[in-house]
Amino acid sequence: MHVGLLICGSLTTISGGFIYDRNLVRYLREAGDRVDVISLPWRRYGLSLLDNLTPGLYRRLTQAAFDVLLEDELAHPACFWLNQRLRPRLSCPVVAIVHHLRCRERHPALMSRLYRQVERRYLASVDAFICVSRTTGKDVEDLVGRARPLVVAPPGGDRLTGKITAAQIVAKAEEPGPLKIISVANLIPRKGIHTLITALASLPHNDWQLTVAGSLNMDTSYVGSIRRQIEQEKLNHRISLLGKVSDEELAILLPQYHLLAVPSSYEGFGIAYLEGMHFGLPAIAGTAGAAKEIITHGRNGFLVDPGDAAALARCISLLMEDRELLKRLSLAAHRSAAAHPTWSESAARGRTFLQSLLR
Repeated sequence: MHVGLLICGSLTTISGGFIYDRNLVRYLREAGDRVDVISLPWRRYGLSLLDNLTPGLYRRLTQAAFDVLLEDELAHPACFWLNQRLRPRLSCPVVAIVHHLRCRERHPALMSRLYRQVERRYLASVDAFICVSRTTGKDVEDLVGRARPLVVAPPGGDRLTGKITAAQIVAKAEEPGPLKIISVANLIPRKGIHTLITALASLPHNDWQLTVAGSLNMDTSYVGSIRRQIEQEKLNHRISLLGKVSDEELAILLPQYHLLAVPSSYEGFGIAYLEGMHFGLPAIAGTAGAAKEIITHGRNGFLVDPGDAAALARCISLLMEDRELLKRLSLAAHRSAAAHPTWSESAARGRTFLQSLLR
């Protein structure tokens, strides 16, 4: 099978969406398929709309003899009209990999309407969908109906090397000292790190410490506001911003912590939650989006409404004060991750779906 994959930016980018795409590409190639990656510049939304008119991209896609053309839905502003122009010239199905819809995020009303219209036109221009969660699949069908083939192939939780035993999880929970919290998230507003800091600032400062592992370059204005917030709350000695870390570094970091907290305003899935749970970390996530598909409130983590710092503080306080509860949630998180499909199982589901479209 000859597969084209259209993305914005570099496939090596560290984010949940690109991790998903990389693992799918790896699996397809290992299965003997040819995968050609076509990368568009990562630009602002308005500029990306102009890519629909790029002659070079049109020629490249019409001249390639793909059996199937995959498009990461993050590139939808560059393709919403391009796909309609390609339709008479393409003999292969066009399949969107949908992590989450931009129009489901929080935006000013005018921008939300724009994103919804562009995204609806884009989704209507493809033949089928690979969605990372049931929530995302429902969002797609709510926007364009159920007329097109759709498969849900969730991310795996086994990407990082290393394991932890139940005995090690228990021992870690029983250790004296502050509650060690980690956020694995690129610093962008949607991840809610500002809400997390507000919540932690209301708790006794000696009872917790926070490490944030994720890129500091995606939204420098937001990073500046986070640094100012830390300074104003006098939390420099309690909060560390590590910046981008490698997979190897992350696999060493996660087992050292008690809790993973990323109170996002919206997640199409949330690979970080699952990877933390793999190392026995209960997760705190937002109620909006698909985190509820892997986190059961009060059983293997907590779900809080976006922006609700008080509720977030209460959840963290429970684990600070009750190490038996921390122990139970940690063990449950570990079991949940172990029961989740692997990356190979997920990618095999996606590949089978693509092959069915060819038949």
